[in-house]
Amino acid sequence: MFEIGNSLREARLRQQLEFPEIEQQTKIRAKYLKALEDEDFDVLPAPTYVKGFLRNYADALGLEGQLYVDEYNSRFVTGEEDVPLRPRDYQRRPPPPLGPRFEARAVLIVVGAIAVVFALVIAAWKWGSSGNPQVQGINAKGPTVTKKRHQKPARPMAKLVLTATNGDSWLNVRSGSAAGAQKFIGTLTQGHQLPFTQRPYLFRRIWFAASKPQNLVAKLNGRIVVIPGAAKGKPEELLVTPTSITKAPPAT
Repeated sequence: MFEIGNSLREARLRQQLEFPEIEQQTKIRAKYLKALEDEDFDVLPAPTYVKGFLRNYADALGLEGQLYVDEYNSRFVTGEEDVPLRPRDYQRRPPPPLGPRFEARAVLIVVGAIAVVFALVIAAWKWGSSGNPQVQGINAKGPTVTKKRHQKPARPMAKLVLTATNGDSWLNVRSGSAAGAQKFIGTLTQGHQLPFTQRPYLFRRIWFAASKPQNLVAKLNGRIVVIPGAAKGKPEELLVTPTSITKAPPAT
């Protein structure tokens, strides 16, 4: 279990983002973003909106949105969501009868449409017989060739979830390298987990240092991977790519 609001706020402050920037990126109003950080979910219209906003806000901060939705469901959703029903005794009023003025206007519109179609038929007949025959291979236009643009395949993301299973471990997590933007620094206590998602348009790698890697379990893109140095219990500086976790090269 983790604090939904505090986790979102800390992630936003670490990236030095303000509400107007997040609002422009996620299309979620700033007052709702603040309500999510304050865990004041009554401000939002319905639990369905809370879940959608939580997922989009967390994903925009590089976090795992589904984990926040699951945490909200486990702590705040106690039963089925109420769906407002339309009263059965509600009856629509019959449409007003069409007056003679409307009928006359409709007749004029139909007559005008027939006249336009007739004029187009006459013009097409005149142009079709104007001595400009279409000869195959001479003046006929060839088939239009549409060039298809080859779309580049989507670049994979690095989705990392660290869980402290055997004890506490101090962590320092950054984007790309030891000099990258800081995503988290502190102690991950036993039984808790931290999700990180690295977007491809920023970096495709996550750098992190762990004081006790033997206490951690790493899940990368949905599968558990081995943390280098975990067996020896030595502090390690590690580099996460979309496919593996390796020792980070020494800083130059």
